[in-house]
Amino acid sequence: MIATTLEESTEHQARARVALTAALSSGPSHAYLFRGPRGAGKASAARAFAAELLAVGAADPGDAQRRALLDPSPHPDLVWLAPRGAQHMVEEVREKVIRSASYRPFEGEKRVFVIEAAEQMRDESQNALLKTLEEPPGFVHLILLTAEPSMLLETIASRCQPIDFAPLPPEAVEAALAAGGSPDDLAAAARLSAGDLARARYLLSDSGRALRAAALEMGRAAGGDSPDTQRESASAESPPAAPTASNQPWTQLIAAAESAGEEAEAETRKLLEEEAEAGVKRSAKDITDEAKRAGRRRRTEMLDLALELSATWFRDLAAVASGAPEVTYNSDRLADLKNRAVALDPSRPRRAAELVQDTRRRLDLNVSEELALEALSFRLAAVFS
Repeated sequence: MIATTLEESTEHQARARVALTAALSSGPSHAYLFRGPRGAGKASAARAFAAELLAVGAADPGDAQRRALLDPSPHPDLVWLAPRGAQHMVEEVREKVIRSASYRPFEGEKRVFVIEAAEQMRDESQNALLKTLEEPPGFVHLILLTAEPSMLLETIASRCQPIDFAPLPPEAVEAALAAGGSPDDLAAAARLSAGDLARARYLLSDSGRALRAAALEMGRAAGGDSPDTQRESASAESPPAAPTASNQPWTQLIAAAESAGEEAEAETRKLLEEEAEAGVKRSAKDITDEAKRAGRRRRTEMLDLALELSATWFRDLAAVASGAPEVTYNSDRLADLKNRAVALDPSRPRRAAELVQDTRRRLDLNVSEELALEALSFRLAAVFS
């Protein structure tokens, strides 16, 4: 019988639910690749699917399922590997997955190995895992979870049965956020999350609000003010402060991303130091290098997210200027958008959004972030001049 928990965990993932239900009915594959955006429910679906597999041949199937569903799980035949820091440790993949896969089940008839964020395995780990994927014992099932399947070696992906997860619909994200803020805040975070529940929760956090504020300020500073707004600015008693490098919106955006990176570095360092104290072999240099990698990765992710949010602001501005305010993502900023869209040619914010997206692509090529964003600010100002 298919567990209710699997149905619940894939409530908004009909395609994945059908595939996993069919697998349990006809006989599961030895390896799966759960692929889809972060926050789409891959982990909860993997845990529910593993619970069903571990119930096979168990003396008490219900108890086996219950223990497998706990996080962390005490079930001896469920191995769940999550990256510690920026990447999976090669030694952990070898010891906890490759070597452990040769041991027979402790309880029922199956052993399940889940590798979360599989794209964070180094090539060395992925190559070492190949033989296990090619010739696994009959009782072994491997589930790889990834939000970036392109970062996996083709030889890994081709040996797994893909299970696709789509972005969650905004209403599902909003419902999951529950009491995380005001109704306007929740609605905007859900729309801006792109179906990623984890991103939505981040946008409602203090650091997420700061990052979004910096991204929106970059959009506002570029232009698009209504004539009324321009007259109000011109008639203000105090003249505006002269622009300096430190108060430019793009520098604030970088500062917000750097702050997020510093938080990630500190959190990773603390975790690795605690593990070292508990007996995990890591040198001080290893801890420092791993923490710095985690910080850089987070900084890059947040800078990209900030640019995405800025592009969304321009996209919303174009929508309102075109008479379609109902499709805006920044729904909690609708009054501001309407004010700035008065008599605005929609082609201008559309062009601005294209420029932001072009800068995101440039940053993928490892160009200077400071120079790229400074150039973007000038290009955006020219669009609205």
